[in-house]
Amino acid sequence: MASSSSSYMYGLPTYILCLGVLIEITSGQLSASFYGSSCPNFSSIISGAVNSAVSNEARMGASLLRLHFHDCFVNGCDASVLLDDTANFTGEKTARPNNNSLRGFDVIDTIKSQLESSCPGVVSCADILATAARDSVVALGGPSWNLVFGRRDSTTASLSAANSNIPAPTLNLSGLISSFSNQGFTTNEMVALSGSHTIGQARCTVFRAHIYNETNINSSFASSLRANCPSSGGDNNLSPLDVSPTSFDNAYFNNLLNQTGLLHSDQELFNGGSTDPQVRTYSSNAATFSTDFANAMVKMSNLNPLTGSSGEIRTNCRRTN
Repeated sequence: MASSSSSYMYGLPTYILCLGVLIEITSGQLSASFYGSSCPNFSSIISGAVNSAVSNEARMGASLLRLHFHDCFVNGCDASVLLDDTANFTGEKTARPNNNSLRGFDVIDTIKSQLESSCPGVVSCADILATAARDSVVALGGPSWNLVFGRRDSTTASLSAANSNIPAPTLNLSGLISSFSNQGFTTNEMVALSGSHTIGQARCTVFRAHIYNETNINSSFASSLRANCPSSGGDNNLSPLDVSPTSFDNAYFNNLLNQTGLLHSDQELFNGGSTDPQVRTYSSNAATFSTDFANAMVKMSNLNPLTGSSGEIRTNCRRTN
């Protein structure tokens, strides 16, 4: 979530994670069986479309995961990130972390169209984003996690919140810790979620300063990147975020040990600071990383959802009804 604050945890139903299983312990309005009778095939429709999209382009898995992240970190998981600008409305798509960078909107459109054919007006775009993110990780060999549903879609978006809440790739460790803490995440959860950079690519413009101006980077690695990321121009040229960008594994953390983190914010996680021990743990224990990542994703997917009579169920994810 290469470039990705207010605490949105209050008012949420409480959950316990036990052996990787999500157990709902209050009568919160989100539930695992929310679509059990209204759209029983919704999960298979989404997973089928995600698997097809990732099969066509493996990078799409990272893009769909990032869409969910950039949605939830602004004003909660409400699909605000999907709204197109109109003559009277400026959404989040042109925010600095998103502009010419977020992708996968067409995949969400395809999923929504299929769901509208199967069960019109039932499944929210916010629930599609949460499910597609999980299914993308699974499609690339990563862990699954149990989701609850019933999120509704916002009727507005905030360009300013997107600009301020999504952690930038230029942040130092304290900035990262603060940004995630503002959303209710611990430092450990921040490191686990940063591991999403085990898949996907980043644009030259977000890592140029790291490879030209900084010293906490392997010199041969920096040199190899400069060929595709000149000191000026080529802003949209891509480089992989780790050595296996289409496989969800723990290679990202091994890269950090070797000072081959692509982004400044990546290498900050292993730079003589408080998170060094956790990076070492994840680099040597892929299972621990997978478990921690899945648990943190459950928490993220439940950030400040709209439920009940709040928001709406959009017919088209790009515009309000």
